[in-house]
Amino acid sequence: MTITAKAERPAWTRRAGEPSKAGKPGRVRKPPKTRKPGVERVSIFVCGVQKAGTTTLDAFFCEHPELSAAVYKELNFFNDETINWNKPNYAKFDQYFSRSVNGKRFDVTPVYAYWSGCIERIKLYNPQAKLIYIFRDPFDRAWSHWCMVYGRKKEKLLFAEAIRHGRKRLERLPPKSKKREVFSYIERGLYAGQVRRALTNFPRDQLLFLRFDDLVTDPKATLAVIAEFLQIEPFPDVDPKRENPRPAVTDGMKPTQADRDLIYDLVRDDVLEFAELTGLDVSNWASVLRTPAS
Repeated sequence: MTITAKAERPAWTRRAGEPSKAGKPGRVRKPPKTRKPGVERVSIFVCGVQKAGTTTLDAFFCEHPELSAAVYKELNFFNDETINWNKPNYAKFDQYFSRSVNGKRFDVTPVYAYWSGCIERIKLYNPQAKLIYIFRDPFDRAWSHWCMVYGRKKEKLLFAEAIRHGRKRLERLPPKSKKREVFSYIERGLYAGQVRRALTNFPRDQLLFLRFDDLVTDPKATLAVIAEFLQIEPFPDVDPKRENPRPAVTDGMKPTQADRDLIYDLVRDDVLEFAELTGLDVSNWASVLRTPAS
C-alpha cells in the first residue's frame, strides 16, 4: 500500500452539545486536572484536509494510551484572527489540554491546512511539532463538504450552482472572513499550495502525508504508518471507524457528470503537482484519470 478580548469561560466547562468555535457541537472530553509546570507543548497537529477522515483519525487517536486529547476536536486556535499574533497568549490554547496527563498532546483542526497563516503560527508555537495531512480526491471532498454545509443550512445554493456562480462569493469576501471556510468547496481541494506551505515551514521528516482511500480500505496499515511517524507504540487493535459520515441527499441534488468534469478540469494540474510534491499515488483519483477538456 502506498502511503507515501474577553475570554470565554474555560473550555472544559463547555457543556455537551454546546457549539465549539467552529460553530458546531464540540466533542466534550474529560476536564483537565491540576496543571503541572514544564509540560511540553502540543506536538502533533492533524492539519487537514476537511472531509478526508480527520474525525476518524481523531477517534483513533483518543484510544491510544500515549496520546493526550483536547477537550474536543477542532480547537480552531491558529486560525483565530481575533488573536494578536504579534504577541499570542498560548495559555488560551493550553487550557484545552490536561497538563497532568502523560502523553503527546494533539490538535485535530482540518482548516489549518487551508487557512493562510496557520502553519507559520504553528511553527512559531512549536518548531519541533509533527504535522499530519490526509488527502482525498478533490471532487469527492468538495461534494462531501457541500453536503455537510447544506445539511447544516449554511448553504442555500445547490451543488451545481455553488461550484460555479457561488465561487464569486469568495471574491467579495475579505481575506480573513470566516465565510471562506464555508464556501471553499473547490479551493480547499487545491492541495499543492497547502503542501508547499508545509514544506516551506517544516522539515520533510516532520510531515506525514496520507490518503483517505488507505484509511478507509486498510486502517490498520495507515495507523501503523502514523505510529512509526509519531514514535509511539502501535495503535490498539480496535474496530474500523467511519466518523462524521456524509449526510444523505435526494437524487435530484446529486452531482451530474458536468459537475464532475468542471471540478476535474479545475484541479487536475494542481493534483499532478501535489502528487509530485508528496509522492502519494493518485492514479485512481478521477481528477487524474479523466482526459482534460480540449
